[in-house]
Amino acid sequence: MELVTTKRFNTPNSHKLDTYLADGGYGAARKALTTMTPAQVMEEVKKSNLRGLGGAGFPAGMKWGFIPQNNPKPKYLVVNGDEGEPGTFKDKYILEKDPHALLEGIILCCYAVGIHKAYVYIRGEYIQQIRILQGAIEEANQRGFLGKGIMGTGFDLEVVVHRGAGAYICGEESALLESLEGKKGYPRLKPPFPAVVGLFGCPTVINNVETLACVPHVIAKGGEWYAKLGCERNGGNRIFCVSGHVNKPGIYELPLGIPLREMIEQHAGGIRNGNQLKAVIPGGISSAILTAAEVDVKMDFDSLKAAGTMGGSGGVIVMDDTTCMVWTALVAARFFAHESCGQCSPCREGSGWIYRILRRIYHGEGREQDLKNLPGIVGNVGGNTICAFGDAVTMSVGSYVQKFRSEFEYHIREKKCDVKRENYAQTNH
Repeated sequence: MELVTTKRFNTPNSHKLDTYLADGGYGAARKALTTMTPAQVMEEVKKSNLRGLGGAGFPAGMKWGFIPQNNPKPKYLVVNGDEGEPGTFKDKYILEKDPHALLEGIILCCYAVGIHKAYVYIRGEYIQQIRILQGAIEEANQRGFLGKGIMGTGFDLEVVVHRGAGAYICGEESALLESLEGKKGYPRLKPPFPAVVGLFGCPTVINNVETLACVPHVIAKGGEWYAKLGCERNGGNRIFCVSGHVNKPGIYELPLGIPLREMIEQHAGGIRNGNQLKAVIPGGISSAILTAAEVDVKMDFDSLKAAGTMGGSGGVIVMDDTTCMVWTALVAARFFAHESCGQCSPCREGSGWIYRILRRIYHGEGREQDLKNLPGIVGNVGGNTICAFGDAVTMSVGSYVQKFRSEFEYHIREKKCDVKRENYAQTNH
């Protein structure tokens, strides 16, 4: 398998401009700026079947094409580097190990769409990654790869780093825009969509770090080549973040469409301590959980959607048979209750209500009526909020109750857990 996004991660000083240039860096940007029209760049990205790798999986080239070219207002690119999804830690490595790949992807996107200013929104906890990216931007400016007349052409581009304050909701694109404008990170009603009314009321492209870091490879070797790396409608490789009860947790760059079982057993070394696989979260904590019987699913956006879950952010959390599903649901519910922005009543009240019920069940104080109430409460959160946060609550927590109902019933009936506990942390939730 050919590594694409992570191929330079183990190279010494991979974050430095000279290291990047020695490996052909900025060659794709030079090729685009000197030999291709913006429309040709966009067409190659469309051919590549590159999907948004931050969560929704929307085709990147199609998203770029939504930007109106006859609008007199300035256009912006906003790079989503917030990465607040639990179980996800891939963008931080791109920012740390290969920041110039991101910058080259930014140049290509901005050239294709006609953008002259880009903002990189990074979660504030990524202190080291912010420092490295800022250094890369300074290097690129000094050497003529950013700024006025980049690479001797007539194309100008300014890149600005903006630190977030660690709010999970600011990973949602419209809440991110509000935060970037200096306001509270509340999601916006849509329409209008950011492509028409985005940052400062202007047309805006929003892509995550990994998506843009893939673009230089698309332009360097062609959209058709990139598309063949993955599967139908899901082009290229993806960085999967594998954590939990596996022998070799870490990040793995693998083709989209790889079976989840292969990822766990061959690449991540299988289940630790000889235990049995029990469940997997395939796309960050917001995605619906899969049982051990469902892990033959292919890890692309379309296959996971058909299986009732989602590819999300690529955060694969593996759980063995020492894991209590009531406890796991409680951890997820506590996170959602804490991170709800509070703008929408169903989410603000419902997420807290769900957490309190699960906490009661887990601590042996549950009632039979609790299990009857949960599906209705969970179901009334999703689909009734401005952003997809409510849908995440429904998809995530609802799947635990649906697929592992017997464990919830046991907790309520016996007032205790029937799962051995020595291999996972007991927290005071």
